[in-house]
Amino acid sequence: MKNEIIKFINKKYNVSPEYLWKRYPSYCIFRHKNNNKWFALIGTVSRNTLKLSGDGDVDIINLKTNDADFFRGVKGILPAYHMNKNHWITILLDGTLPTKNIQNLIENSYELTK
Repeated sequence: MKNEIIKFINKKYNVSPEYLWKRYPSYCIFRHKNNNKWFALIGTVSRNTLKLSGDGDVDIINLKTNDADFFRGVKGILPAYHMNKNHWITILLDGTLPTKNIQNLIENSYELTK
């Protein structure tokens, strides 16, 4: 699902992922060309770090929202990992949330960070 989301962002916004951290090679950010503001961060985090059941890692995307409290009640959406929890949410890229819903949230994040 991670690669599908990266392709969606690249095609819709003509923005390529930026891999900024050698220590975290699976993490990439997407930002606006005109103002350099981030609108998405994709990474891989251990389930334990996110306080999820099970072992191993899970791909996630962090997105800006103006209604973080509401979205945290949705299955597959968590308080933002490593971001401001008042303005960002973390979405599990494990199929819990349908792709179309994630795409809509990406579009919202893009608009909020213009």
